Amino acid sequence: MLAEVAKTPSTHAIFVDAGYVYAAVGRLVAGTEDRRSFDLDAEGLIEAFIDTARTIFADSRLLRVYWYDGARRRIHTAEQQAVAELPDVKVRLGNLNANNQQKGVDSLIRTDLESLARHRAISDAALVGGDEDLVPAVEAAQGYGARVHLWGIEALGGRNQAEPLLWEVDSQRVFDLEFCKPYVTRRALVVEPDNEGVPRPGREDVRFVGARIAATWLATRGPEQLAGLLPGHPYLPGAVDQELLTEAEALLHYSLRGQADLRRALRDGFWNHLQSQF
Repeated sequence: MLAEVAKTPSTHAIFVDAGYVYAAVGRLVAGTEDRRSFDLDAEGLIEAFIDTARTIFADSRLLRVYWYDGARRRIHTAEQQAVAELPDVKVRLGNLNANNQQKGVDSLIRTDLESLARHRAISDAALVGGDEDLVPAVEAAQGYGARVHLWGIEALGGRNQAEPLLWEVDSQRVFDLEFCKPYVTRRALVVEPDNEGVPRPGREDVRFVGARIAATWLATRGPEQLAGLLPGHPYLPGAVDQELLTEAEALLHYSLRGQADLRRALRDGFWNHLQSQF
């Protein structure tokens, strides 16, 4: 008698190192790695990755997309929140140090990749990244029988993926300029206000403006977002800090760029008002 063996459908997942993607796509399309200089349509790019995987792994189903990024105190920025709300996408956050360098992202990738492979939850993994520190993650997943496919972004005049990583994976794919261009938009150059002839505001004036902006922010965003912001004190997520700075300069008619003491006063006023309301 022949035993009937049940066939388990193949499953794949996509693991995206967002730091690598921003740097590589920004350099390729916008000529800079500075996230402040361009906007990335993360939703569109993720959908393009899913479509590519659907073509490559034709007889496989998607488990989900893992999006790894860094944030101060691991508090989601508005951009990261939008990505987290996408269907079939899970955002995993490492930390950002004082130099805006990601910390802990590689270990998160390894943990997820190894765990899913060990539990036979995936048969194939598409890894979008380039750091040599990802090699142990690849080896661990392969040790449990999963195949790992390295995806990268075209690098003009060289490589942006470590050779040891290229050697370990089961296949490689590179997305070129034409693929990436629709998802990147250069931001308009912002000309900083000229303070010449404008009286410098006092710290108390700036602190008052910070409190005023905080009141508007709280009325607009609500207590739930406030509760998520408070654990990060005294740091503000980059998007909130930039919004605070822009609104304050508009109200003061004065540039706070390079004015470290006034920017501290602005944040103090913002935080003091928020904490007084919680």
